Amino acid sequence: MDKENFNEEFEKVRQDFKEDVLSSSFLNFDRMITPKIIQIIFWVNLVIVALVGLGLIIGGIRSYYGGGAMVFSGIMTLIFGPILVRVSCELMIVIFKIHDNLEEINFNTKK
Repeated sequence: MDKENFNEEFEKVRQDFKEDVLSSSFLNFDRMITPKIIQIIFWVNLVIVALVGLGLIIGGIRSYYGGGAMVFSGIMTLIFGPILVRVSCELMIVIFKIHDNLEEINFNTKK
């Protein structure tokens, strides 16, 4: 994802969040804002994983002893870290989608 698309998505999430916070649905708990927050958490965690992975690689390269293990750990962090972050965020979002579906079922059965 390039910088322009990231900025557009971030702006969209920020605007949606701002609308939800300033509306009465925020105070009445009619709409969930956590799925939007999960998207922000996802991007922050991706940056953290990338920095940790690069830090391990650089630390391993600069190390006199045991640097190979650090470089390997850094590479594995860069490969598997984003996958684990994505899966954990998807699991949280699935919980909220289940909630939305249950609300829809509840609404349809009241008709």
